[in-house]
Amino acid sequence: MLRQAIRAIGAVGLMLCFQAPLQAAPPPNADPELAPWFRNLRQPKSGLSCCDLADCRRVQYRVANGHFQAFIGGEFARWQNPPYAWVDVPETSVLYHHDNPTGEGIACWSGNAIICFIEGSGA
Repeated sequence: MLRQAIRAIGAVGLMLCFQAPLQAAPPPNADPELAPWFRNLRQPKSGLSCCDLADCRRVQYRVANGHFQAFIGGEFARWQNPPYAWVDVPETSVLYHHDNPTGEGIACWSGNAIICFIEGSGA
């Protein structure tokens, strides 16, 4: 009986975790032609999906003390609680040599951390 209850609680927890991204919506100015590029982004270390148009956004970024920082603000406000601040990009979250068709910095913000970052190409 206890095992069944634990399994049920675990199953509900997993369902809630996987439902969170479904609540997000693409930005109003999203280019549907870029959706496949966003969906194919993979976290450098784990190979897991970074994001899609629902949770990655174009951001301002800079280099400070030899590492990237991205401004996480209003572009994430529709469904997250952004800090409205410059956030250090973990080295393990940077996708280097990645073709970026937007030409701008891209950050994938997951609640309290940047899980993927692509430098702007200036295109």
